[in-house]
Amino acid sequence: MKNNLIQDKSYQFSLEIIQVCKDLKINQEFILSTQLLKSGTSVGANIEEALAAFSKKDFIFRMSIAYKEARETSYWIRLLKDSGDISNKSALELLCKSQEIEKILVSILKTSKSNC
Repeated sequence: MKNNLIQDKSYQFSLEIIQVCKDLKINQEFILSTQLLKSGTSVGANIEEALAAFSKKDFIFRMSIAYKEARETSYWIRLLKDSGDISNKSALELLCKSQEIEKILVSILKTSKSNC
């Protein structure tokens, strides 16, 4: 099976988000960790759906949702960092990965839209 960069990166990112959320719950932070878990894993889930799209329009729609979820995830990470619930180091590593995924998704969306 051919490797897909965005599929692989979003999957690994989801695994890291899951671990961060487990750590947050150990420290009794439940509300924001749940938000982060939902949006952070939704990125990869929407990419998977896009890769199985029935049409170009469906593909673009699903990738757009993945992009929005990545942006939301960045928001929750920043909020957790600024509230002191996760370390600056962890937050910056996650933000870097989230922003990389966002950039890849923007590129995919631009290319897909120009080929319509």
